[in-house]
Amino acid sequence: MFESLSDRLSGVFDRLTKQGALSEDDVKTALREVRVALLEADVSLPVARDFIKKVQEAATGQAVTKSVTPGQQVVKIVHDALVDVLTGEGEPGALKIDSPPAPILMVGLQGGGKTTTTAKLAKRLKEKDGKRVLMASLDIYRPAAMDQLAVLGTQVGVDTLPIVKGQKPADIAKRAKQQATMGGYDVYMLDTAGRLHIDEVLMGEVEEVSKIVDPRETLLVVDGLTGQVAVEVAQEFDDKVGISGVVLTRMDGDGRGGAALSMRAVTGKPIKFVGLGEKMDALETFEPDRIAGRILGMGDIVSLVEKAQETIEAEQAERMMKRFAKGQFNMNDLKMQLEQMIKMGGMQGIMGMMPGMKKMAKQAEASGMDDKVLKQQIALIQSMTKRERANPGLLQASRKKRIAAGAGMQVSDLNKLLKMQRQMSDMMKKMGKMGKGKMLKQAMGGMFGKGGGMPDMGGMDPSNMDPKALEAAAKAMGGKLPGGLGGPVGLPGGLSGFGKKK
Repeated sequence: MFESLSDRLSGVFDRLTKQGALSEDDVKTALREVRVALLEADVSLPVARDFIKKVQEAATGQAVTKSVTPGQQVVKIVHDALVDVLTGEGEPGALKIDSPPAPILMVGLQGGGKTTTTAKLAKRLKEKDGKRVLMASLDIYRPAAMDQLAVLGTQVGVDTLPIVKGQKPADIAKRAKQQATMGGYDVYMLDTAGRLHIDEVLMGEVEEVSKIVDPRETLLVVDGLTGQVAVEVAQEFDDKVGISGVVLTRMDGDGRGGAALSMRAVTGKPIKFVGLGEKMDALETFEPDRIAGRILGMGDIVSLVEKAQETIEAEQAERMMKRFAKGQFNMNDLKMQLEQMIKMGGMQGIMGMMPGMKKMAKQAEASGMDDKVLKQQIALIQSMTKRERANPGLLQASRKKRIAAGAGMQVSDLNKLLKMQRQMSDMMKKMGKMGKGKMLKQAMGGMFGKGGGMPDMGGMDPSNMDPKALEAAAKAMGGKLPGGLGGPVGLPGGLSGFGKKK
């Protein structure tokens, strides 16, 4: 998401932060490049112009050019301006579903991902908000559209309105409203029909349904890859039907992301969610401050922590913490950590969300380090017997040959894995001894809602640190990712060379 824009902006700010002092001309030159980067990312011209004007007014004052770290000041001003451009009304992702049964109307053009997004949102409301949800398809035109929603409903465990052939969309909406009221549902979602372009028939149909159900939320689903067309579509729908928010889909693609930056500024409507893949859980709340942080390469620690919380149970974390505090860290524990890293988006995904680590993620990828490495390590662990996993000290020459052959790897690869396990075990023992395990408990407790918080870093807040300093610190750690992400999701030095592509 926003990768090309992020790359361009990081290049501009790298040059700014390297300079000791900044003149107004330096700032103006940098902002010209920022403007070009925004236009190339498909941000609309008026939005780019207003954005640069706002930043320039704040960035060319005495307070910036005379400050100790002028480059960092400019980055912060751009960050604040980005947050301002992206922020909509109300809490990010909050939906008005207070009076049951609350109707949510899903509208948009054909092929934008309405039906899939309806199911993703229904799953989210059911699992995160504990709501009883009913889904109904009003798409009587696209072949198998109703069946698709029924199949998705079965997948995510959400009820769908029984299909009655030959009914008009208005009649289906009335039936859905009746069923939701009688069945005691908190929310009912109506997936309307799309068209290849906006036409009067489509708008008339949506208006009729809207009058019948009086929706609490009308969410427009638009394809993020369509760029500025997405903003035009949003304006058309808002003028004719009135929308309360936008869901941008396919934001995991190679689109330039300009639609997201223009959407709120042009339409005045907030982006509620972004779709990041085909899987049913690939729907994220659009958090402006976090998105701005990602665009500027500042990382997104909060989302990383949330992903860790989603991928591991609190009870499991409690058990792990007790073992780690005693310095017990065997191959089963290592396998669990590697599998969790893959679930959280792999090495590149995790490093990309960490302050100052985005460039290191790209360097790791260029040097041949990818998620294939993690899968190969898991294969080596799976090639061991239960006894060997529990006690890696048993592994002598003959056993090593058997394990490496079973995983289709070399003995040298297994030796690197064993070295990595030993280093992580030593790290656990040290953390367990520090303040009688206080640091370990704090890290794990904060991660899984058991009290505490992130480990004390001597009063340092990573989000406010100089990205260069963070990158230097990460390099000094030997390229390790910090521990505490559901356990020590670290890459000790023993991993070096393991990921070279053969």
